[in-house]
Amino acid sequence: MKKGRNELLLEEEKILAPYAVKSRHSGTRAYVEPEHPYRLPFQRDKDRIIHSHAFKRLEYKTQVFVYSEGDHFRNRLTHTLEVAGISKTISKVLGLNEDLSESIALAHDLGHSPFGHAGQDALAELMKEKGGFEHNKQSLRVVQKLERRYPEFPGLNLCEETLLGIMKHGGGYEPTNLLVVRREKGPSLEAMIVDSSDEITYSAHDLEDGLESGLLQLEEVKTLSIWKRIQDSLPKTEKKSGSEIHSISRSIGRVLLNLMVSDLIETIHQTLIQYDVNTRESISELYSKKIKIVQFSEEFQKEFVELKHFLFQNLYRHSEVSRMSERGKEIIYLLFKHFESHPDSIPESYRNREAEDGRMRIICDYIAGMTDRYAIEKLKREGIFWFPY
Repeated sequence: MKKGRNELLLEEEKILAPYAVKSRHSGTRAYVEPEHPYRLPFQRDKDRIIHSHAFKRLEYKTQVFVYSEGDHFRNRLTHTLEVAGISKTISKVLGLNEDLSESIALAHDLGHSPFGHAGQDALAELMKEKGGFEHNKQSLRVVQKLERRYPEFPGLNLCEETLLGIMKHGGGYEPTNLLVVRREKGPSLEAMIVDSSDEITYSAHDLEDGLESGLLQLEEVKTLSIWKRIQDSLPKTEKKSGSEIHSISRSIGRVLLNLMVSDLIETIHQTLIQYDVNTRESISELYSKKIKIVQFSEEFQKEFVELKHFLFQNLYRHSEVSRMSERGKEIIYLLFKHFESHPDSIPESYRNREAEDGRMRIICDYIAGMTDRYAIEKLKREGIFWFPY
């Protein structure tokens, strides 16, 4: 039987929980478009994000390790896909709108600069007198303005609920009607799920990549409170002392993900029951009262905080990671200063917006959109004197 739009909408409303975001009432776009005969609004958003130029470039953007360090470490694209998968899993179990969660997750890092958080720090410093830079805000800018796939409108013209979900922190954005709605309604439960899935994902895969790279030692990990849970859940073959570190690290990442997702789902479920949440408005009301719906159980939260602190001290501040970060920052500083004094080196599509946005903002947009390897190649092509180290 062929299902049209109306059948799909009815089917969705039967499946989704009462507090989920429904497609029938959430297809509002900044630029009016006819509805698709068989794709619901958030499905279209997901497809538009996947087909965007910014999404394709994520493959060559740093997560922790730059692309040249190895083929098997996570990059910004693999991280994004993992966040989308976990968000979809949690949403499915809780009766939420999977397409909305997946769309938000796929778009959440579109505005990330090359060279990971080091690149963001460099651009934030360079732009501190001109509106600053923060990758969540840049992601919104990408989907609303910078992508140019459609001649009828700038950006991707995503649904309002998707845009509200991308506004991860809800503050510091331009004073638009969208910001007013975000402050009044707060994030959807789907958006909160993506936010937590992001933390879950990078904590597990950074631990795994850190062990596989040799920057983290298994004996150090075993000192963490959460290790007891991990050890109890490891396959029997991995508990043998003779197992290879690569095999163990993959098992640890997988087991840790499962532990975190399971605890989060159960805690959210209990919170929804406790506060008798049965509408989207109920979610907004709890948010306004600063009652946290999406969180771990109390004991697990303590262990999770300890894990994040461990990663910060032992991986993100590791001398090798710091060396790569400083290298990335230096490349961005050099490129930015070069484009300031040589605007003809900036592509015409960016220069066309200089009167509207100012030179520094278009330079920031251009550099933020670069991949790691393109930034390095651009440095060479422009003949900028630089010593890699």
